Amino acid sequence: MFRKTLKKDPELFQNVSEGLRKLYRTKLFPLEDTYRFHDFHSPALEDADFDNKPMVLLVGQYSTGKTTFIRHLMEQDFPGMRIGPEPTTDSFIAVMHGEQEGVIPGNALVVDPKKPFRKLNAFGNAFLNRFMCAQMPNPVLESISIIDTPGILSGEKQRISRGYDFAAVLEWFAERVDRIILLFDAHKLDISDEFSEVIRALKNHEDKMRVVLNKADQISTQQLMRVYGALMWSLGKIINTPEVVRVYIGSFWAQPLLVPDNRKLFEAEEQDLFLDIQSLPRNAALRKLNDLIKRARLAKVQAYIISSLKKEMPSMFGKDSKKKELIANLGEIYQKIEKEHQISPGDFPNLAKMQELLNGQDFTKFASLKPKLLESVEDMLANDIARLMAMVRQEESAMPSQTVKGGAFEGTMTGPFGHGYGEGASEGIDELEWVVGRDKPTYDEIFYTLSPINGKVSGAAAKKEMLKSKLPNTVLGKIWKLADVDKDGFLDDEEFALANHLIKVKLEGHELPAALPEHLVPPSKRAGTSLQD
Repeated sequence: MFRKTLKKDPELFQNVSEGLRKLYRTKLFPLEDTYRFHDFHSPALEDADFDNKPMVLLVGQYSTGKTTFIRHLMEQDFPGMRIGPEPTTDSFIAVMHGEQEGVIPGNALVVDPKKPFRKLNAFGNAFLNRFMCAQMPNPVLESISIIDTPGILSGEKQRISRGYDFAAVLEWFAERVDRIILLFDAHKLDISDEFSEVIRALKNHEDKMRVVLNKADQISTQQLMRVYGALMWSLGKIINTPEVVRVYIGSFWAQPLLVPDNRKLFEAEEQDLFLDIQSLPRNAALRKLNDLIKRARLAKVQAYIISSLKKEMPSMFGKDSKKKELIANLGEIYQKIEKEHQISPGDFPNLAKMQELLNGQDFTKFASLKPKLLESVEDMLANDIARLMAMVRQEESAMPSQTVKGGAFEGTMTGPFGHGYGEGASEGIDELEWVVGRDKPTYDEIFYTLSPINGKVSGAAAKKEMLKSKLPNTVLGKIWKLADVDKDGFLDDEEFALANHLIKVKLEGHELPAALPEHLVPPSKRAGTSLQD
């Protein structure tokens, strides 16, 4: 049994994971257990849920490249992997790190206390026969685990033949993963009924959701613009929020691009997506903390709903008719609780789903309101969570290099194929000649029209010329700071050429460097010159 009390000791938690586990067991679990939270919403959390590595869930219709995407990230085949144009992946595959390569079947997986899958037991044999864990030694999997899912089909027949509640399984995973990636194929954007249902089931997890428009190298730029627009329109109708979901466009496999026109776009998008995935280990504790807060808010609402229903039940006769009446009027009960306890409407569970679940419950066995349990959770949200937040920041600063390494993440880190190498301020990084020297004759012509004194132009004279770029003063101020290498408040011909080069870099859409790179320092300033801070 879980303990019901928690001593208020500031030194209580060794780390964030342990703190979350203790808070859950001692403060939140008793409330969940009393008001049947686990029957209505989500199974109880286990130790493995607090200790497991960040997980990435891949969801998409068949043949959108989910399994190929995993293979691309890891640069290695995994056990049980099947790839093809037809619906090949018919199982949920948890791709995880292990010293030995092999497959653990679903039934064995849900009894392993070290894995966070024990509560999947509730979905029965039809699901467990379609669930497995592929273990293998791979550097990417040392930091994250990846969940591959069956391709989503269209048509009622395939939906019925699954034998388990597909959307409910995905919702279970969505609650526990750190990132949900929805994959779409640029060739077939039609969103089937089952896929729409799945996306709606993930509705409370939009913060974890990212969208990948895959196989974008197989169509022209004009077609890609139309496909992107159509995808955004379709998603807007399903997700039904004013915010736009982040969509990454690219071709996520290690094959030559069929239409290479958008290569730079694909490289930038892949880099952004990789950075997003690489940040997961660093933000894992914060995500678990956020999910526990969400869970606690829902558990509080559940307690108010169940205790309100209990209060309305007659002690002797007419229980069945009263139960039906209460279920029919659940919307009114929601409004009453909302006003009485100042709870946001967004914190309440889906009305239709709640009414359906209540039909199978015995209202007479519901618990009445126990203020102490609610006070304990309120205290957790008001005080303990704030303390854990401070610990999260401490843990993050203690492990700044915590990131995903290996596989495709290594390919674009450094060297000439690193993102942005040889472009913008990095242009000429590996050349012997000063890169600004190429255009210096043009800049010199302008320089000498500004009437330099002792080979230098004043700030006022340079400002008039630099303003012609129409860049904002904040940007021009930074360019001046970088170009005035000797910090004398004037620009000589080399510094003036450098300022113009940096203006060109910015006008071409690149970012300015925080400090002047060594290859951009004017030749006459290199000997014994300290670079910008």
